[in-house]
Amino acid sequence: MIDGIDLSRIQDEQTRELIVRLLNLIEQQAGIIRELQAKVQELRDEINRLKGEQGKPNIKGNKSGPKTPQNHSSEKERRSKPLERGKKGKKAQIKIDREEVVKVSAEVLPEDAEFKGYVDVVVQDIVLKTDNVLFHKEKYYSARERQSYVAEMPPGYSGQFGPGVQALALVMYFGMQASEPKIHEFFGNVGVEISEGQVSNLLIKKQADFHQESAEVYAAGLRSSPWQHTDDTLTRVNGQNQHCHVVCNPVYTAYHTRPTKERLSVLDVLRQGRKRIFRLNGEALGYVASLNWSRKARQRLLNWAQEKGERDLEEEQFFAELDATLPKLSVQCRKALIDAAAIAAYHAETAFTVIQALICDDAPQFNWLTKECLLCWVHEGRPYKKLMPVIPLHRELLADFLKHFWEYYAQLLLYREHPSPEKSQLLEAEFDRLFATRTGYDELDQRIAKSQAKKSNLLLVLKHPELPLHNNPAELGARQRVRKRDVSFGPRTQDGVRAWDTFATLAATTKKLGLSFYRYIFDRISGTGQIAPLAHLVENAARELNLGWSFTPNC
Repeated sequence: MIDGIDLSRIQDEQTRELIVRLLNLIEQQAGIIRELQAKVQELRDEINRLKGEQGKPNIKGNKSGPKTPQNHSSEKERRSKPLERGKKGKKAQIKIDREEVVKVSAEVLPEDAEFKGYVDVVVQDIVLKTDNVLFHKEKYYSARERQSYVAEMPPGYSGQFGPGVQALALVMYFGMQASEPKIHEFFGNVGVEISEGQVSNLLIKKQADFHQESAEVYAAGLRSSPWQHTDDTLTRVNGQNQHCHVVCNPVYTAYHTRPTKERLSVLDVLRQGRKRIFRLNGEALGYVASLNWSRKARQRLLNWAQEKGERDLEEEQFFAELDATLPKLSVQCRKALIDAAAIAAYHAETAFTVIQALICDDAPQFNWLTKECLLCWVHEGRPYKKLMPVIPLHRELLADFLKHFWEYYAQLLLYREHPSPEKSQLLEAEFDRLFATRTGYDELDQRIAKSQAKKSNLLLVLKHPELPLHNNPAELGARQRVRKRDVSFGPRTQDGVRAWDTFATLAATTKKLGLSFYRYIFDRISGTGQIAPLAHLVENAARELNLGWSFTPNC
């Protein structure tokens, strides 16, 4: 009966409206049933676990929802490719270590055979063997100075393990996501005598130079473009939940682990770990004015700002004055004021790079951090896919809207390639038409209205055409941390946290720059100095790409 409903054939308006309401009621009831079924299964699984049995396995089946286009984001955009420096044939890229002539057996050659040169075949191989060195360090003693003089070890040779072992351990753990036990097993298989504790020390201890270069990469990355991608993911530190914040653009990726993912933590990351400062200026007061404060609280805040004047306050001083001025402020209002003052101080900074635009999802911690914010179109499309209509008519309406949604997305991609004021106006008008759609399917219409309310954030690309339309680079960066977390669970100490962030940053950045992570690590440990500082490479690559051209005045 429901399958054959065609609302266009119902002439009576009241009857048609009644049927629309009934169909939406069926959808609501179906949603409630799905939620209750999920809750029942959850309780059954908990009962089974209490009995010492296993719960229902989490097996993902085929999705029965409407088919939607899967190419809504081009491969060129979605993949984080290394910077291309001119393509060569595969053979030309292979380093030849030695050459060998292979002769034809004289027994098979006829008497009249003439030599016609060689047929070249390149065969790649690797030799896994130790290179253990017994160093005889010269030692001298000066009786006059009463002092011994001992020769220093060559660069890269410190402790019991040379640069090859050190570099390979770091690359396997941070670049290949191998666990410490597997690294220990591998070294044992190739004849390296090393304990699990020594493997752990190689990964964490004495990494000051790498920490410094990672910080320089991040600073250069922030300078390299006025816009940045950002995302966060859960991570474990000594068994406790913390959050890894990812900041990146096409030439670098940086990782920062913090206890929380709240707005101040994100701000700490953008401020490169500097001391928090707060400023009560017009921007901060304007933000507070949009909140539901009492008239008395607003006046006391205004008096405080006027009395003290616009100035930067360190955290301890700001909190002391806040407690003295507004002692009865609610927890929610207090947090909002702290965020507002911290953001205002960040925007007023001149000593370091202040990001002008973020590309992110619509998580609340990213609100107000930057002057402009572009929301990810791929994220915006996901809630539509979560709709699970049971009415055939509603499934058709959803499929039809998603078709137009991704067609519009494709138009934005074309605009990025060839922007113009005329195209910008047409696309803005098309956005208004598309998201003014009302289908009669309540859940879909509510979803469309939410997208419509985000117009300025979704269409920032019309103002800055170089901005990507999605946040895939940051999501892919976060996924690397998830994979690492699944293999190694998480660091147990702050030294471990710092090492995870540092080497994840260096591994991801070298990949984007088209460098071998192993060769980079070996270069730094051995002290050969053949690879330039990564910060310089990031800056050079950014200049080539001209990542923020539309943010430049009179561009």
